[in-house]
Amino acid sequence: MMRAVVTGAAGFIGSHLCAHLLAAGDTVVGIDALTDYYDPALKSRNLSELVPHPAFIWRHADLLEADLGPLLDGAEVIYHLAGQPGVRPSWGPEFTRYADRNLLATQALIEAARQLRLRKFVYASSSSVYGNAPTFLTPETVCPRPVSPYGVTKLAAEHVCELYRTAYGLPSVSLRLFTVYGPRQRPDMAFARLIDAALTGEPFPLHGDGEQTRDFTFVRDVVTAMRAAACAGFTGVANLGGGCPVSMKQAVATVEQLVGPVTLEPRPGGPGEARHTGADITLAAREFGYRPRTDLYDGLAAMVRHTMAWRCLDG
Repeated sequence: MMRAVVTGAAGFIGSHLCAHLLAAGDTVVGIDALTDYYDPALKSRNLSELVPHPAFIWRHADLLEADLGPLLDGAEVIYHLAGQPGVRPSWGPEFTRYADRNLLATQALIEAARQLRLRKFVYASSSSVYGNAPTFLTPETVCPRPVSPYGVTKLAAEHVCELYRTAYGLPSVSLRLFTVYGPRQRPDMAFARLIDAALTGEPFPLHGDGEQTRDFTFVRDVVTAMRAAACAGFTGVANLGGGCPVSMKQAVATVEQLVGPVTLEPRPGGPGEARHTGADITLAAREFGYRPRTDLYDGLAAMVRHTMAWRCLDG
């Protein structure tokens, strides 16, 4: 059992991580700024399942403005998931927001964290750091070449973690997450919109030709791996993928099996989107026993059940 701090605790992955840590017997301090990238009411709903737990402590705070010392007091592990998500919106004037929330906030948190005697600092990085990787499946030894401003900020924050690891001995792990999905997924993400389209009959905007592939990774597998990485001796960078990349057309077909027909609305692919992603997970398997256990059908079925349940509650 550990005392953990989770930033981005009210978000999609963060709320699942908090629940997983609490189930494992950890005490959790959850921090979130409740930004408006998507409806903060959805984040409040995520929190409503955590706040009643006696071992959960909720703190509404912005990492760039808060006095981080008291928030981190007594922490043994810090899981840093807070940040500004999304590839497509990261271009142009929005880049300042991405630099602030992904890079500068990470540096502020790490600077405060290096004063502590941590067991581990776990940073949620992204497969976006690879861009159009020359090797498929992609190992961590491939030189990252992000093709979006979002990917640039995630890679820069990774470098900050590595700098503090080598200069100050911060026991950091940067986990490159590959297209995480599952119940409570952000409403702007593809599977949330795809399931919504199947349930409502509204068209689903399919960017590109649908042959682009993603290594979809179920959220429960991700949060299980995060705690395993925190408990292991490993430091450095590791991939977390689903183990079986599939095309968007295959994903659409799976949702149609589960729900019904989907009307597709073809759109051109956007700048900064990699054609194919796929994780070589050999390192994570060896260092902290990572093994994805949820295939795409079962993971999407869980998403559909959750979405329909919430629709019933919302009337």
